[in-house]
Amino acid sequence: TTLAPGFPLVADRLRARFSTWYELFPRSASPEPGRHGTLRDVEAQLPRIAKMGFDVLYFPPIHPIGREQRKGRNNALVTEPGDVGSPWAIGAEEGGHKDILPALGTHEDFRHLVQAARAQGLELALDIAYQCAPDHPYVRQHPAWFKWRPDGTVQYAENPPKKYQDIYPFNFESEDWPAMWAELKSVLDHWIAQGVAVFRVDNPHTKAFPFWEWAITEVKRQHPEVIFLAEAFTRPKVMHRLAKLGFTQSYTYFTWRNDKDELTAYFTELSTAPGLDYFRPNVWPNTPDILHESLHSGSDAQFRLRLVLAATLSASYGIYGPAYELKEHLPRSPGSEEYLDSEKYQLRHWDLARPDSLESFIAHVNAIRHAHPALQRNDGLKFLAIDNDQLLAYMKTSPDGQDIVVTVVNLDPWATQTGWLALDPALIGVEDEQWFLMDDRLGGQRFRWRGHHHYIQLDPRQAPAHVMQVRRRVRSERDFDYFQ
Repeated sequence: TTLAPGFPLVADRLRARFSTWYELFPRSASPEPGRHGTLRDVEAQLPRIAKMGFDVLYFPPIHPIGREQRKGRNNALVTEPGDVGSPWAIGAEEGGHKDILPALGTHEDFRHLVQAARAQGLELALDIAYQCAPDHPYVRQHPAWFKWRPDGTVQYAENPPKKYQDIYPFNFESEDWPAMWAELKSVLDHWIAQGVAVFRVDNPHTKAFPFWEWAITEVKRQHPEVIFLAEAFTRPKVMHRLAKLGFTQSYTYFTWRNDKDELTAYFTELSTAPGLDYFRPNVWPNTPDILHESLHSGSDAQFRLRLVLAATLSASYGIYGPAYELKEHLPRSPGSEEYLDSEKYQLRHWDLARPDSLESFIAHVNAIRHAHPALQRNDGLKFLAIDNDQLLAYMKTSPDGQDIVVTVVNLDPWATQTGWLALDPALIGVEDEQWFLMDDRLGGQRFRWRGHHHYIQLDPRQAPAHVMQVRRRVRSERDFDYFQ
């Protein structure tokens, strides 16, 4: 008899598989234009965010922001009086990664916010960005943790073509690496002690992989509930490697997958083995760093259709908050993915009561997600044939086969599109000549279907998609009574 070696089995909690994220800059949470927001201001927004159906509220870094080499508005290298800098330039005389920017509040305010969020069904996620502003205390106290040039300067961080003149990267292979690794892990321990169990990790692929394997293993040994989201827009093999090292979820290329063939190929890959077994995607139509050119028009239908795709193709998705629901769409320059007047470099005031806000639409889509087990998993996805390249059709089925959702999205935000959808009745458990009902949870319509081919018409001015629950056992063409 030959015995195979044992392998550890890790069982994550449900939110690792199914989660809905909302990103918000606390410093822009003030209801008064021109005033720096606080954690208390964020607390006042919790009911609104929870009502929209989000369960994770993610903050960019909330730490003191460096003053040396501080960036100005729109990534300017020269600051003006009052410029607040980038939150990712962490560290100043007020402290570093374990401290809170005084303008936001105190640790007591933060712990109060954590509890208030939990009462609304929300978890707080913090950004973990292992990098330093030039005036971070680490730079002075632990110079061996950085790479120094002969002229006494440190090479700033770069992610070509982006340059981060206000950030120093850590040297994970420094001679003093054991002390540095221990200190960086203690940052996680500190925030876990404040009540945080979800972390979004900035650019983990640019750090030492052995560090992540060690740090995540040690954290989850004592706190198995902790979730790590990898913000790694890099080569697929590297993204999968990070998942194998312990990252719970990962950002994806969804933002750059827009046409029918791209979406079909990419989500087929994400929903099939072997990647399905360990790589959990978290898809975002926008982030503070990424305003895809497809959104530059500001088209209401385009924002809606991208949200429906994210929410129904992936079990986990997120949006960069007020910027998405208010359809922020102007780039810094033509063709750029940077926002004009980016919140990364300045305070913004968001008019959340604007009549054209997508808030109610987002809440409706998220309610559908929460009501349907089929949409809460990445397995059970099957793309369906439809004879129009501007229409994307797919179905998701729950493991027990009881919940089936068929989604058809009009990828053209400007024109009505029509087509014939092929749906084999056997796929949904009905006979060829049996009537069944398609209940459009998004638009409120009901369609009586029978057979293999069904007519679809989607006017983007009315609704960008059908998100239809299959209702079987309809007795006849005229009988709308159904039993499940």
